[in-house]
Amino acid sequence: MQKTNILSLLKELKRLYPKHVIPLHHKNAWELLCAVILSAQCTDARVNTITPHLFKKYPTVQDLAKANLKDVETIIHSAGFYHSKAISLIQMSKRICEVYGGKVPQTMEELLTLRGVARKTANVMLGDYFKKPAGIVVDTHVKRLSFRLGLTKETDPVKIEKDLTKIIPYKYWGWVAIALILHGRQVCNARKPGCARCTLAGLCLRKGVK
Repeated sequence: MQKTNILSLLKELKRLYPKHVIPLHHKNAWELLCAVILSAQCTDARVNTITPHLFKKYPTVQDLAKANLKDVETIIHSAGFYHSKAISLIQMSKRICEVYGGKVPQTMEELLTLRGVARKTANVMLGDYFKKPAGIVVDTHVKRLSFRLGLTKETDPVKIEKDLTKIIPYKYWGWVAIALILHGRQVCNARKPGCARCTLAGLCLRKGVK
């Protein structure tokens, strides 16, 4: 895609989705990190029904670090993969308390030392919460739309992210993933993309591709 088209794409996405709104409910960085870990293979809507109960029982990182595994599993059961997620939540919280003084770290290298945190989760924290992105979040929606819009030919999320960071100006890194995710949910869905009502259709190199 030519640079002018990239700028046109970003301009239209900004018109459609002007605000950088994180769909996972949270009050602080640690709550968002818990929610992102829970969101793996689970909808944001479902996570948002689970976290109020989780944070009521464990209101601080110190509380969750000392939690009983079975109790956490019971609370987050409906998120799927509840056993491994419960372990991740507890171990992540323990490390934050023991190594980072109870504060969620703010570098990619440090975030990746936390259990349950891979590059996508770290990018959410750095770009969406701390507003100092080290890359672009690539989830299933971003992957699908990046291919359909001709932004990449890759299928591996790490390679897709590399392609996106080459062509999208840094100031948009944190917001663009949210915009693409929202567009993927509302218009350009996986099974039946709504090309006829999509205002990005004129910029789409693979219009109608599923």
